[in-house]
Amino acid sequence: MSAKEQGKYKDTVRLPTTAFPQRGDLVKREPELVARWKAEDLYGRIQAARADEPSFILHDGPPYSNGHIHYGHILNKVLKDIVVKHKTMMGLCAPYIPGWDTHGLPIELAVERELGGKRATMSQAEVRAACKAYAMKYVEIQRHEFERLGVFGDWDHPYLTLSPVYEKAIVKALAAFARGGWLYRGKKPVYWCARDRTALAEAEIEYYEKQSPSIYVRFVLDDTDGALLHDALAGQKLALPIWTTTPWTLPANLAIVLHPELPYVALPSPVAGEWLVCVAPLAEDFTKKIGRPELLAQAVAIDGARLHRLEGRRYTHPFVAPGEAADASDAAFRVWFADYVTTEQGTGLVHTAPGHGVDDYRTGQKHGLPPYAPLDDAGRYTDDAPDWLRGKSTDEANPLVVEHLAASGHLLNQVGEKVKHSYPHCWRCKGPILFRATSQWFVAIDHNQLRARALTAIREQVDWVPPWGENRIYAMIEGRPDWVLSRQRLWGTPIPAFYCGECNTPHADGKTMDHVAEIFGKEGADAWWTRPAAELVPAGTTCSGCGAGPERWEKEHNIVDVWFESGVSWLAIAEQAPDHARVDLYLEGSDQHRGWFHSSLLTGIGVAGRAPYQTVLTHGFVLDENGHEFSKSAIEKAKAEGRKTSYVPPADLIKKLGTEMLRMWVGSTDFRSDVTYSQEHVEGLGEWYRKLRNTVRWALGALDGFASEDVHADRAHVLQHGARVDRYMLAKVDDLTARCRAHYEAYELHAVHRALVDFVTVELSALYADVTKDRLYLDAADSPARRAAQVVLYEALRALTTLMAPILCFTAEDIWTYLPRRHGDPDSVHMATYPEGAALAEDDAELTEFRTLLAWRERVTKALEPFRAQKHKSLDARVRIAGTQHEIFALSENADELADLFIVSAVEVVEQPGEAKLEVEEHGGHRCERCWKWFEALAAEPNDVCDRCAAAVAAIKA
Repeated sequence: MSAKEQGKYKDTVRLPTTAFPQRGDLVKREPELVARWKAEDLYGRIQAARADEPSFILHDGPPYSNGHIHYGHILNKVLKDIVVKHKTMMGLCAPYIPGWDTHGLPIELAVERELGGKRATMSQAEVRAACKAYAMKYVEIQRHEFERLGVFGDWDHPYLTLSPVYEKAIVKALAAFARGGWLYRGKKPVYWCARDRTALAEAEIEYYEKQSPSIYVRFVLDDTDGALLHDALAGQKLALPIWTTTPWTLPANLAIVLHPELPYVALPSPVAGEWLVCVAPLAEDFTKKIGRPELLAQAVAIDGARLHRLEGRRYTHPFVAPGEAADASDAAFRVWFADYVTTEQGTGLVHTAPGHGVDDYRTGQKHGLPPYAPLDDAGRYTDDAPDWLRGKSTDEANPLVVEHLAASGHLLNQVGEKVKHSYPHCWRCKGPILFRATSQWFVAIDHNQLRARALTAIREQVDWVPPWGENRIYAMIEGRPDWVLSRQRLWGTPIPAFYCGECNTPHADGKTMDHVAEIFGKEGADAWWTRPAAELVPAGTTCSGCGAGPERWEKEHNIVDVWFESGVSWLAIAEQAPDHARVDLYLEGSDQHRGWFHSSLLTGIGVAGRAPYQTVLTHGFVLDENGHEFSKSAIEKAKAEGRKTSYVPPADLIKKLGTEMLRMWVGSTDFRSDVTYSQEHVEGLGEWYRKLRNTVRWALGALDGFASEDVHADRAHVLQHGARVDRYMLAKVDDLTARCRAHYEAYELHAVHRALVDFVTVELSALYADVTKDRLYLDAADSPARRAAQVVLYEALRALTTLMAPILCFTAEDIWTYLPRRHGDPDSVHMATYPEGAALAEDDAELTEFRTLLAWRERVTKALEPFRAQKHKSLDARVRIAGTQHEIFALSENADELADLFIVSAVEVVEQPGEAKLEVEEHGGHRCERCWKWFEALAAEPNDVCDRCAAAVAAIKA
């Protein structure tokens, strides 16, 4: 009730009083708190206070320093911050050292665009300096943006992949791989980006839909009679039809492969006197695709033994003579068998170009075929290709090859047929990649059981959250090829290998690399471009091939894959912060199973013989309300295609709503799957946030003048002087604490959010505030019952504030500022710890009994609705409940507390047989003009208030 309603007694009513603002004013308040935390070195003080406690290390996966943060960054960084703040409030020492990935092609390309024509006049060292300046610019930008999110960490001492200590760690790791025999140089097909002119790792590949030519091509067997496969084909020629979506690879064809065990048939060819070989399950589809479905009826089954007579048989390439295929000599253009042939599509005969595919390469190695790939770094045909293709790109070559095949009669289907399929693209330029054989540095994944040991670590050393992550990364490691480490670029850490200028012997041994690592640790990797080879190797080093000194050596021009760089972050950060030598948690997006989790695991096994992490936690991608990717690049693409988008840059949203709404969005979602973002959803969270502030503001106001003794004395007071609702609420506070701590430990942040919402809206606001307002406002200040309610509110606010602090770090800090303190409390909630909690057992007798009372409260509330409709207040009512002893047992046991619980003036409980009855009637007695309750009789003096209010008024006037 309001003070106005109390009339002449309004000055005796203790209404809530607090300076805690009703409005959060987050846009203004949050930067003030960030500045205060920084000025007071809150992070440093937290670490100092927890220095002697057990540690929890979350190792930060480094974001790339080339732009402003996006919603994926926000999801990731806030999740990490919530985990770290939670572990801190559990009493652990949980330092957080942020990091950045500062090398790589995106930065180099951005710098080249900025430099324009000036790039050609600059030295390599000058270009690298420009790249460093660009990277550091965005490190600073992102650092401020992350701090604005309320993320705590050692922002003044981050780890950077461009720092000398980090570059030293990279080379030390390479030295370990060299000593383990895993590092080698070879020529084999790799993913190649012709636009960026560099090799790519699997983690740098993205798959998009692409429309490609779909062609069926006949290769005619040389001097082979059809009787070889079936007597009925005597006197007929044999041809081998293949299907491909990459006509540009046909100039590099050196073999055709069949499956050794699948059934094959022979079909009449559109060319007279010729039969085509096709795998039986695809024969019908094949004849339809070439427009001759009637040929299927004449199919002749080929006996398996006779099919193998084709092995080693030579065929004629449609437009490449044997001597033109780059040293392929007699091994070229023959038929072989391999079990990777499938019946998914095509003909069951696979066009094989050892320079353009992994399986192709393996077949080539088995049968003495070179990895022939007549393309240069720009993806254009070299002089090894037919003259009509030389200088052409692969895109230009596709129609030329198709037209050539059609003109020569080797094309079986129509010119212009297309197929839409998933095709690998470069993750940087988004262009389709080539699979091209080049000379690169590799990690031999199966040497010395590197793969097997990594697979064992996945199963036995690491906890994967969610559990499906285990099988995902296991399959990726199990099926991956050798790791291509080298990149044909400038901005990165060089592969510390040397080549003898006399005999071209490569030198990439562990001892030499360790020496280079020490130099990098002092001077940085720039020393590779400023020092001659002789100054980079140990004294007395000579060529193992010819004995030439290092003054005749040349340095490797390639840099190392940035995934290897970031993959050794666990090693580099241990140099910077020894307490990070043991890492508890990696937390990144689910794409990192093939990225950072993957590379870190392999480097951990190679360098230390173990996984570098104990737990791996993954979150999903951020999607818009329509399920589309919610990134800046995706939004730009949507706009280019004329599609509407609801994308608002994070900085704009923060200026409008503040960071707390984004933190609540992160904390309220089940991040283990993809996370939906919409501005409406985030703004909708504001409704709950306003409810939270209003409830907290009321509770803080009700605590005006309250001073806590200690937790034990306070709780003892509740047990002695409190009502059932007080004891129930205190138990619910403990239960909330226990459940939230457990949810945090299980990384179920959305469950924490749900528990806090339910507690505030249902338990604290709808129930406890409603029931206790009367004694909080109207009891004497020193009333034991009033203090019991204040103790419960205080315990509830302490629990609520600390439990919300990891998620709503700004709001919790503000609440803590206004919350009465106990002796020894820190000045910041983020230096506090959670209270102890105890989960309520569902079969707890007191809980069960009080739930019965709450059920009756709901029935009474419903029964009061028509009473209120007659312009009565609930306090005008007298409630009569009649029922059997069993039905009214809980009511009878708590009869003296029912009126306060039901918010009525009187409750009469009567035992009688039959169905329980609930009746509401006007009280009919005398109304207290201070509390507005009705009584059979009022106090003697003053005679218009009840005895309780009379005593309270007297105490105030005394």
